[in-house]
Amino acid sequence: MTVIIFAILAAGIFLLDLLIKNYIETHLEVGQEKSVCRGKLLIRRYHNRGAFLDAGEKRQKAVALLSLLLTLFMTVVFLSTFSLRGNSTLRAGLALLLGGAYSNTYDRLTRNYVVDYVSFPVKNKRVRRVVFNISDFCIMIGALLMVLGDMRRK
Repeated sequence: MTVIIFAILAAGIFLLDLLIKNYIETHLEVGQEKSVCRGKLLIRRYHNRGAFLDAGEKRQKAVALLSLLLTLFMTVVFLSTFSLRGNSTLRAGLALLLGGAYSNTYDRLTRNYVVDYVSFPVKNKRVRRVVFNISDFCIMIGALLMVLGDMRRK
């Protein structure tokens, strides 16, 4: 039963982010901003042609291949955890990470860029330029949960 729940979590993250990305792509121009949540967040359409913070943007095919290989590897790790007893924290972390990884990898393979759309309205211009998507947040939270889950096993 838990296998299904964690698989649904990963699929839900993928689908939610895909729907938001498709909405952003059809309703906002590149660079256009909208303030939401009483000004605490900015919604902005941004095409990330590399990895985190545009790293590797000049090597898009290599980034896409690496993304695909890492996502497939983490899928194998995820599936292998179901032979272990307990440790739902590790599985939840892997599900979050995979949901985000599948979404961003899907973008890289189909669009040749990742659609990012959330930033923070801070005064520091360098920080304000950083744009994320839900998948990025899920990958970060998932990685943290994986570490915590692994620590619990020891």
